[in-house]
Amino acid sequence: MKSVTKKLATIVLFAPGAWGCGDPKKAAGPPPPPTVYVASVQRRDLPLYIEAVGNMDGYDNADIRARVRGFLRTPGYKDGSPVKNGQTLFTIDDAEYQVALTSARAALARARVAQARNRVQLERDQGLFKTGMISQQDLDNVAASVADADAQVQAAQAQVQQADLNLSYTQIKSPIDGVAGLALVRAGNLVGQDGPTLLTTVSQVDPIRVDFPMSESDFVKYPDRFKHLEGRDLAWARAQFTKLDATGLGDNGDPGVEIVLSDGSSYAHRGVLVTANRQVDPSTGTITLQVLVPNADGVLRPGQYGRVRLRRPEAGRDVVVVPEKALIPVQGTYSVGFVGGDNKVQMRRVELGPSAQGVRIVTKGLAEGDRIVVDGVQKISDGALVDPKPAPDGTAGTPAALPAAKN
Repeated sequence: MKSVTKKLATIVLFAPGAWGCGDPKKAAGPPPPPTVYVASVQRRDLPLYIEAVGNMDGYDNADIRARVRGFLRTPGYKDGSPVKNGQTLFTIDDAEYQVALTSARAALARARVAQARNRVQLERDQGLFKTGMISQQDLDNVAASVADADAQVQAAQAQVQQADLNLSYTQIKSPIDGVAGLALVRAGNLVGQDGPTLLTTVSQVDPIRVDFPMSESDFVKYPDRFKHLEGRDLAWARAQFTKLDATGLGDNGDPGVEIVLSDGSSYAHRGVLVTANRQVDPSTGTITLQVLVPNADGVLRPGQYGRVRLRRPEAGRDVVVVPEKALIPVQGTYSVGFVGGDNKVQMRRVELGPSAQGVRIVTKGLAEGDRIVVDGVQKISDGALVDPKPAPDGTAGTPAALPAAKN
């Protein structure tokens, strides 16, 4: 009992002291305002592009086929290697074609002998006809024999040409400079049995073609870009490649066409637009365009995909931009945290345009010089007091991120 009494006395003794200390949280005061990073909205030149996925193909593709029947010999090139125009890629056993050519030449010789004999006979009979030794009928028969012999010579000559042509087909050569693909048929196989057998394909890859779709609206919006395409041949394209590599601009200040590869990197050289298809695809509402891109080092190959980027003329000039991370989505709309002179946040609804380089064009709701929250938007609410700090360079379209607007 004494022990219990002592414990109760201790509790009663210390309880009033605890009540007398008050609430520790109330004694500490209100929490400080959250720290956020702000930047002044500026007007910038923001390059905007038309983008589409393009399919690469050789400037010229030649299917190499066996046009005559025979057994294939060892290929004359290494799979996937560069080849030259006229280089022998495959050979076919030519024994039977050599025999056919010899036979055709012999037939031609016989036809020429018969032709010569009949001409001599015609000359002799023409003299006899003048003396009345033979009739007109006999002379006509000899003349017909001469004409027949002449035709036989022509037919024999055609047979020789055909046999010589078939023999030449046993040497299968590349018709263009380019890169030869893998051999589809190996030595020892019979080819040309049921028609021309595809052996490989040679592609000219410098330059390389890139086909891509463009929406009908973009095609109609920039009609000047697609005028006079008929004059843009390979020679014109190569001249533009030189200008683009030297100065970054082609004819009439055209910046060319950028190709973004599958790893996200930009190809080192820019291409030029050379062709537009004759019609808009009614199922997709797009028209196919073609770009030529220099490819001397062979980095690009047929079958690759890349993102084609064409600069939109006069678009993105002197526009208000904000970083994408400064935007706050609210039920399908967007707002930004505007910070006033009293360091209080005002949530402003904005209307947006296209985006590029991590920033978004604001068409309505902000003006140049407005301070907005660019980092820490999760900490703010309408009317809240904040502790604004200057954002690092390169944020919100500051000069470190984008070039200043040009007058």
